[in-house]
Amino acid sequence: MAVKRVLVTGASRGIGRAIALKLASDGWQVAIHYNSARAEAESLAFELGNNSSGIYSANLSEPDQAAQLWGAAKADGQVDALVNNAGIYIPVPFTAPEIEFEAARKAMFAVNFESPLKLIRSAVLDFATQGGGTVVNVASRVGFRGEANASMYAASKAALINLTRSLAVELAKQNITISGIAPGWVDTSMARDGMQDRLPSILETIPLGRMASPEDCAEVTAFLLRPQAKYLSGVVVDINGASYFH
Repeated sequence: MAVKRVLVTGASRGIGRAIALKLASDGWQVAIHYNSARAEAESLAFELGNNSSGIYSANLSEPDQAAQLWGAAKADGQVDALVNNAGIYIPVPFTAPEIEFEAARKAMFAVNFESPLKLIRSAVLDFATQGGGTVVNVASRVGFRGEANASMYAASKAALINLTRSLAVELAKQNITISGIAPGWVDTSMARDGMQDRLPSILETIPLGRMASPEDCAEVTAFLLRPQAKYLSGVVVDINGASYFH
């Protein structure tokens, strides 16, 4: 079977890094996207060894760079799968001053929804000519349940969840599968300000008694990219230690 290539956004750290490492161990050639953490991306590429398939920089707060990112990765070889992992969280009360609120809203929708949307459009146009392809979107538990002071983050992730579901239906006949994961609390450097102070109260809400690790998220993502998971197209898998059901 031919070796397949996957583009992972936000791969230089956290969940994205764990996903890249896991996919490489599964035999994927991994194209690494990063925004500003060049040194970390290069370190990851070194660790991936022969399974590294290029390092690509793009600022996904500028959605037009998303299509350029796909084009740059494609210029180095066929891309068979896309993992939209890059995301940002900016806490902002709904009644915050207009300038603060609008800046946070625009930034989160750009990175969490608009750039993934543009990447998916670029990807599926190529997948349709390649006989198929796979997309996995990293959403969030908050996209299902909502959260105070995180309405715009929740809305951006909810949009990504429903895009995933809709496109799974629309693109199925082209052999294009789209699914996602919805992590709850994850122990990463992106974790929210003050999380350590709140850790005891957070853990009380998680029946399994711990936050997810990036590797927990990577394992599920890797499974969704395997041929055996094809029939799960449209599913967004909860990864929250039994803390929330819907």
